[in-house]
Amino acid sequence: MANITAADVAKLRHITGAGMMDCKKALTEAEGDFDTAIEILRKKGQKVASNRADREATEGVVIAKTTNDKKYAVMISLNCETDFVAKNQDFIKNAEEILEIAKNNLPENVDGLKELKLSNGRTISDEIINMTGVIGEKIDLGYYGKVKGETTGFYIHSDKKIATIVAANKSGVSDVVLKDIAMQATAMKPVALDEKSVPQDVIQKEIEIGKELAINEGKPADMAEKIAQGRLGKFFKESTLLNQAFIKDNKMSVKDYLKSVDKDLTITDFKMFSLRD
Repeated sequence: MANITAADVAKLRHITGAGMMDCKKALTEAEGDFDTAIEILRKKGQKVASNRADREATEGVVIAKTTNDKKYAVMISLNCETDFVAKNQDFIKNAEEILEIAKNNLPENVDGLKELKLSNGRTISDEIINMTGVIGEKIDLGYYGKVKGETTGFYIHSDKKIATIVAANKSGVSDVVLKDIAMQATAMKPVALDEKSVPQDVIQKEIEIGKELAINEGKPADMAEKIAQGRLGKFFKESTLLNQAFIKDNKMSVKDYLKSVDKDLTITDFKMFSLRD
């Protein structure tokens, strides 16, 4: 039987992040071979992940940042089962490293992001399995999104449960302005950028609801369509980002606020993600 020293255990713990007793057991089972011990710990993580596959990972953190040239903003959600884990500094550090990889590589989707490698040489997918084994909770990369513009910005709510990334059509837009718009989207949760961006099925549903409400209020059927169209205008004003009342000055719309900064300034894209919805 191999002589497993405290230094060996500490080394394996540093490599894998696993607990001391788990590392000692893995090294003992592997008869001191580090590669085998790492594989044993990885299989343990896979087993834990499999056992917890049907659990809900509804806690975690949502974080965002921009590329150095501000042309892209990226956002991820790293999910876990409990708020206790979500507040753990190692968990947050892992999320921040994944976000940095996303920023530097700008993959097309979450599956592409999972295949990229972290500084420890593991893919993000493998690291999530490792975290699951170490923490004992289901861990998942729940969301990844990006926007592209002449300038981009972001807002992360203080509890790291919701964030928004935004893109503007002009370069050199200040971080303050873009943060204001991202904060607007975070607070008011618009369904689209403007009326032209609202999916047709959503518009049709709003018209049908408007008609039904009008008829239930006793309005003649021939007037219901006009009333529904009027209510649709109110829906656009309340539910599309550029048409919403600006939260810092509700006497103007978001569109008007942007024009007050620069007459040609507008937002071309945004993405908002929340763990609470």
